[in-house]
Amino acid sequence: MTSHAGTRRLWLHCTVSAWLFFMAMAGQSAQAQTAPRVVDIPTRPGVTQRFVYIAPGASTGPKASLILFAGGHGGLQIKDSGEFGRGGNFLVRTRQQFADAGFAVAVIDAPSDKQSPPFLSGNRQKPEHTADVLAVIAWLKQQAPVPVWLVGTSRGTQSSAYIATEASPGEGGPDGIVLTSTILTDPSGRAVPKMPLEKLRIPVLVVHHEQDGCKVCAFSDMPQLMSKLAKTPKAELLTFTGGQSRGDPCEAMAYHGFNGLEAEVIGKIGTWVTAARPR
Repeated sequence: MTSHAGTRRLWLHCTVSAWLFFMAMAGQSAQAQTAPRVVDIPTRPGVTQRFVYIAPGASTGPKASLILFAGGHGGLQIKDSGEFGRGGNFLVRTRQQFADAGFAVAVIDAPSDKQSPPFLSGNRQKPEHTADVLAVIAWLKQQAPVPVWLVGTSRGTQSSAYIATEASPGEGGPDGIVLTSTILTDPSGRAVPKMPLEKLRIPVLVVHHEQDGCKVCAFSDMPQLMSKLAKTPKAELLTFTGGQSRGDPCEAMAYHGFNGLEAEVIGKIGTWVTAARPR
C-alpha cells in the first residue's frame, strides 16, 4: 500500500516532469518561430534594397535561401513594420509556408530609387536590377552558407530568369531558379523564352497551372520555354490543375496564382529544391 507521503511525492514528481516537458516544448516552439524582419541593404550608390527576411527556426539551419519576386510592377511598398502595401501575390502570401518548410526567405521589394510608379515595370531586365539582387544574394550567403535560389511568379519570372542569365554562381549569381506562372509571351518586352536560357548551368524548376487564363502565360506556349532549357543540368516542368479562379485571370486569386493549391505547390517546390541541392 502506498503512503500518503509517497503518493504526494509521486504526484509532485509527475507534476514537475510535466512542467519541464511543457517548458521544453515551448522552448522548441519559440525556437521554431522566427519573427520576420525588414532589412535594408546598400546596393548601388545612394540606393538601398528592402526586403522582408524570415529565417526558419530549425537548429540545423535552412535547407536553402529563397528570394521571392512578386509579379506585376513589383512594388510591394514594404513598411517599416513589415506590412505589405500590396500583399496578395502568390509568393508574398505563401512566404511563411516556405519558411515553415525549412527555407530562409527574402521577399524583395522595388529598390529605393523605384518606390513610385512604374516601380519595376520596364526595369526587370536592366543591370541595375541585377546589381540590387546580387547584393541580396551576398547578404543571404552571409546569414547561412547554403544555396540561394531566385523564385519568381508571373512578371517576377522575368527578374529571376534575367538575373540568372547575367550572373553565374561563381559571379555571385543564384544557385538555381524557380519560375512559376512564367511570362511566355510579351508584346511589350522580352518574354522568358526569348532570353538566352541555353547558357544556364544551374537547376531550373518550372511550375505552371494548365488552366492559367492569363494571355501572356498560356500553357500552350510552354514548349518553347522547355526547349530552351534542354541544355541545363537539371530542368523540370511541374503542372497543376484545379483549385479556384476568381477575378482577373492574370491576378493572384485566379488559377494564375494557384489559388486553393498553395500548400501542394509549395510542398512540391520545396521537395524539388531540396533534392537539387548539391551534396
